[in-house]
Amino acid sequence: MTQKFRGVFTVMITPLTNDGQIDLKALADFTNWQIQEGIHGLIPLGSTGEFLSLSQEERDAVARTVIETTNGRVPVLIGTGAEDTRESVRLSQQAQQMGADGVMIIPPFYSTPTDDELVQHYRTIASALDIPIMVYNNPATANVDMRPELLARLAEIPGCSYVKESTLEITRVRDIIRLAGPNMTVFGGILGFESFVMGAQGWVAVASNVAPAAMARIFELVADEGRIDEARNLYLKWLPIIQAVGGQAYVAGSKSLLNHMGFQAGPPRPPRLPLPAADDVAMKQLVAQFQLRFAA
Repeated sequence: MTQKFRGVFTVMITPLTNDGQIDLKALADFTNWQIQEGIHGLIPLGSTGEFLSLSQEERDAVARTVIETTNGRVPVLIGTGAEDTRESVRLSQQAQQMGADGVMIIPPFYSTPTDDELVQHYRTIASALDIPIMVYNNPATANVDMRPELLARLAEIPGCSYVKESTLEITRVRDIIRLAGPNMTVFGGILGFESFVMGAQGWVAVASNVAPAAMARIFELVADEGRIDEARNLYLKWLPIIQAVGGQAYVAGSKSLLNHMGFQAGPPRPPRLPLPAADDVAMKQLVAQFQLRFAA
């Protein structure tokens, strides 16, 4: 488990054809474009990838396509969360066998497990793997809030080396670093720039689906060059894009922007709907304003 993850990792959309089928050719093109644009890592099969709306066969195809297309150029983490600990073990082991560099695991999202149950859940998965786990804290969707004190306990489990912290409480980053120390590397989830300033070593970003170079540069300016004012200015410049794919629009908004950029992202899967016409027009205007373009 020597791989050190750091930087901006795109939680990738899953491109579909207009009739709703997985488009693996488009996914490979998208993967190459992300790397060419300077992204630091890739995470297919997260929430933005609509993992719960894909069949097992589709999930396997998505994971395999991204891993094989990347071919070691940047780290690839596969989303392997499940309600059943045994299923998450199976999915994680499968990802490892495919060549994933790590896995990102949201906690069971229906049973609302206790802290002790979560410790056992992640300990069981970690003990079955030779690749690291990024714990995913997203209480808005998981019905579970893994607070810094619990994350410090999880950090004591060998292999639970990373966390994606997806709340709007920036003090969480501070407290995870304070309580877990070097055992757990923090990635921001919703907040990027703010998390970097507080010491996070990465960002699992939605906005980097459409602007990978800019999102990666914000991190580099803060974490590598210490040019915080310049990073803040760049962040504020791109804030309309970051906000456009926030909240409920993270899938439909990302796909709308990409479609207007010239990439065949396709529609979201039901029950998600494409953006209303007025919102889609607003996305088209953002693409023109920021001169966004997909060029494989």
